[in-house]
Amino acid sequence: MIRLKILVPTLLSVALASCSDSGGGAGTGQASQAQERPPTPVSVVSMEKGQFPITRVLPGRATAFRTAEIRPRVTGSIREIAFKEGSEVKEGDLLFQIEDDTYQAALAEARASVAKAEASVPSAEANLARYERLVNSGATQIDYENARVTFLQAQADVAQAKAALKTAEINLDLTKIRAPFDGITSISNVAIGNIVTANQAEALTTLRQLDPIYIDLTESSTNLLELRTAFESGRLSGDPRNAEISLTLEDGTVYPQKGKLDMAEMAVSESTGTYQIRALFDNPNDVILPGMYVRATVTLGEENGYLIPQRAATRNARGELSAKFVTADNKVETRIFPTSQVSGNNWLVAEGVADGDRLVVDGFQWIGDGATVAPVDSTVDDDGLVVQTQQGGSASEQAPQQQ
Repeated sequence: MIRLKILVPTLLSVALASCSDSGGGAGTGQASQAQERPPTPVSVVSMEKGQFPITRVLPGRATAFRTAEIRPRVTGSIREIAFKEGSEVKEGDLLFQIEDDTYQAALAEARASVAKAEASVPSAEANLARYERLVNSGATQIDYENARVTFLQAQADVAQAKAALKTAEINLDLTKIRAPFDGITSISNVAIGNIVTANQAEALTTLRQLDPIYIDLTESSTNLLELRTAFESGRLSGDPRNAEISLTLEDGTVYPQKGKLDMAEMAVSESTGTYQIRALFDNPNDVILPGMYVRATVTLGEENGYLIPQRAATRNARGELSAKFVTADNKVETRIFPTSQVSGNNWLVAEGVADGDRLVVDGFQWIGDGATVAPVDSTVDDDGLVVQTQQGGSASEQAPQQQ
């Protein structure tokens, strides 16, 4: 019994010692593995100074180049609708024909009035000549003056009749309502047999010219002041009046035609703090329709600096641009850029970067300042995708494997 009491504590001591040795070995192994973990691979782009375009992406709406609400200028019944609704018409094409019987009759009456007035002129002229010969020798001065007045009145009657004839001709011609310019018609608001009145409030149809077409853009007054300062200082080169404008349509497709600046509103909205810019685009296939929402990329000029892809940059709490770089000893550091401009899918900065600096464009999400990394030379294509130029997996693919 005494021997059993001594044996049990001895076995417990041996077991505890064995557990202690096993735990220590595991901890040492983990520390060794942590020390041997390789640096995190990150994709980097070498910085190179150059002259790059300054761009602005602005929201906009399409508006017709010309718009006309077609209304009658004479009263009558609609006899014919000569166009297909929603179709293209040419300048001068007949749109509506108003019943013209009464206007034909008025024209005939006006022509008769002209003939009647012209018939009285010769006799009045002969009578005036006769009294002119007989004045002071059988005719008084009063007789001569009366003859003269009669002749002038006959001439005035002719002029009045001719003016009435011209009015009748115009009214008859106005029974044919024609397109004032090339365009696309809307739905007709009248039918054959409807009575219309001169200068009525309701339009018969609306005509819109869509080629070319206007794009109304909105820009903030703050950006306007910044750009004006950049141009005046010479930092930004180019003429903003010759700015190249490209469009992205509602479905994300890029419109093939380039536009040009047409005008800029010289006033700022008191409610929104923005001002209006109007651009002009060719629209030969009527792809852009009035009311469509578009995004316009306006190239304002060029500026010297370094491009930082938007995918590689973030904004801090103060709104300042920040990006991560790899130092000469392969350590990560964050740089802040208080001033930056938009250049396509990139930010353009002029300070805080030098030629040859290595910008982290992929893998920076999992690293902090001071971390040692393994830089992989890469480029960023036009779609913002990282393309590596040396052997090795992308940082975004390798980082999850290290978790």
